[in-house]
Amino acid sequence: MATLQLYDHLLQFPLFQGMSRDNLARVVGHTKFDFLKFAAGQVIVREDDPSVHLCFLLSGTIQVETCSDDRSYSVVEQLSAPYTLQPEAIFGYNQRYTHTFTAQSEASFITISKDEVLRLSEEFLVFRLNLLNMFATQSQKLLRQPWRHRVESLAERIVRFLTLRCVYPAGAKTFYILMTQLADELGDSRLDVSRALNQLQRDGLLELRRGRIIVPQMELLY
Repeated sequence: MATLQLYDHLLQFPLFQGMSRDNLARVVGHTKFDFLKFAAGQVIVREDDPSVHLCFLLSGTIQVETCSDDRSYSVVEQLSAPYTLQPEAIFGYNQRYTHTFTAQSEASFITISKDEVLRLSEEFLVFRLNLLNMFATQSQKLLRQPWRHRVESLAERIVRFLTLRCVYPAGAKTFYILMTQLADELGDSRLDVSRALNQLQRDGLLELRRGRIIVPQMELLY
């Protein structure tokens, strides 16, 4: 890959934004990048695989599947480049992926090993600050969730349940969950949950299928 093209690709990702051209030249010249391609339908990483690299999606679209701990329901999302696969998983208590990523179309990646990430953090202040800001922002959002305003209607509670289980708060999502399971999760009756979902369907915000809830545009549910 040409140097200028690699510059442009790196600047799409928050970890490299704000770096000077000289620093980027040093990054490109002294960092070991691996370049990977996946065909449509090919698994990129699976849930519980160890996270030993930062993986940057350069082009293409991918699917992300997330399952509940008891495997009773799951959500599948579509994401497009540029995207970084679970950067938080490379550090911390559980250094494993918690989602399964699959190529939806042909997808191209560059990867950087954990050792290289640590070296870049030591050598470049902007990279280190970007990394810290990314983790801090994620932590702050999670810590605020218990303090959010209590939603009143069942439809609002359904929307919150769905949105809290998404990796990215926009785009197409498919939730694989039975109506009875959703009712149990919300502490409400199956009949009331069915009525609320059917109203959301009539409003054009989602589609109901057997064992599935399809949300064409998640951002419209808010």
